[in-house]
Amino acid sequence: MKDDKLTGADARTDTKTLKTGEGMSLGRQNDTTGRAPRILFYSHDTFGLGHLRRSRALAAAITQADPTASSLILTGSPVAGRFTFPRRVDHVRLPGVTKRADGSYASQTIGMGIDEVTELRSGLIQTAVQQFDPDILIVDKEPTGFRGELLPTLENLLLSQRTKLVLGLRDVLDEPEVLAAEWERKEATAATERFYHEIWVYGLRSIYDPTKGLPLNHAAQSRIHWTGYLRRDLGPIGTPPEQPYILITPGGGGDGKAMVNLVLSAYEKDPDLSPRAVLVYGPFLSGDLRDEFETRVAALNGRVTAVGFESQIETLFHGAAGVVCMGGYNTFCEVLSFDKRAVIVPRTSPRMEQWIRASRAEDLGLIRMLDEFRDGLTTDSMVRAIRDLPHQPLPSQAIEQGLLDGLDYVTGRIEVLLNQEQERATG
Repeated sequence: MKDDKLTGADARTDTKTLKTGEGMSLGRQNDTTGRAPRILFYSHDTFGLGHLRRSRALAAAITQADPTASSLILTGSPVAGRFTFPRRVDHVRLPGVTKRADGSYASQTIGMGIDEVTELRSGLIQTAVQQFDPDILIVDKEPTGFRGELLPTLENLLLSQRTKLVLGLRDVLDEPEVLAAEWERKEATAATERFYHEIWVYGLRSIYDPTKGLPLNHAAQSRIHWTGYLRRDLGPIGTPPEQPYILITPGGGGDGKAMVNLVLSAYEKDPDLSPRAVLVYGPFLSGDLRDEFETRVAALNGRVTAVGFESQIETLFHGAAGVVCMGGYNTFCEVLSFDKRAVIVPRTSPRMEQWIRASRAEDLGLIRMLDEFRDGLTTDSMVRAIRDLPHQPLPSQAIEQGLLDGLDYVTGRIEVLLNQEQERATG
């Protein structure tokens, strides 16, 4: 390992951190309403699975730590219904939107313009908040929501002073100068400073600071908590496929064409390449492209097998001898949680987020990156990467305690915020 020390020290405040566990209660019945805690998540989800999966992991940890608590996730993900949710966790599906090639947005299914869809989503969010009446609202990544749809709700909650507002940020957002311009355009900096009681960064500052370059005032900066990465649930685990195999996963799959093509080309070019590969396309890989890939998979005679979507991908991670993947936040957390040797092929468009995360992780000895700028995205480079995979060190050989404490830290913060609200209500 290099000189960087991955400890939890820089992620801790003087608040108590609780370990989640069966029967351990972090919340208390609200003395003023006589009800158990309610936690609401907002996940705009215009593309991919990352926001929903992160919110789902957090909701599961919170309700496991306090079996009386309830969590509700507002999500725009078109595949939300294909996931199983833990007991006392549910979701409300917002009308979906999709991003066009030119960067504009359109409704996924209903015949409404984007302004009408945004207004509809905003109204549904306000209704859900009024009816669910959450003690805490946790907003994922977008301080003002999709196209500002969250602003009316934030205004109402700020006036009522009954709900604690938390902005949750992944470890890397984008290049600092690009992010600063985006947040200025969306008026996200002003919203963060005005509305949010706390800002949670789901990573460690010693690895990367996603707020670098943002002109947040001192008060907002003092409300930042570095939680550590969000550990994936390691159980219950199902029966994995026949071993040995390496897992190939492009996450949601919508931008995974290049990586999947490289892997298939590697197995096509090198008939002795082993072990076999299990490929999970993801739900957003286009139908025509998947048909093309299916033809190539079939021609490999079992050396590569493929499935479309696996909601319990943890089982495939658990049994894999190694992983070839893109560099999304959730997949990175799974690589660390399951302690798997990994080759990450990060995308570099439309954001440099995955490349920044993979580059930093490679520097720290956690993974190997196949870098289009350094290695070239060629068939030969992928063959070498797969052949070298068994010889990589395990991530656990390069990390120290604290890196994966994010869920434990969050449940501790939930207790603190709930206690603050009770103290305020009781005067």
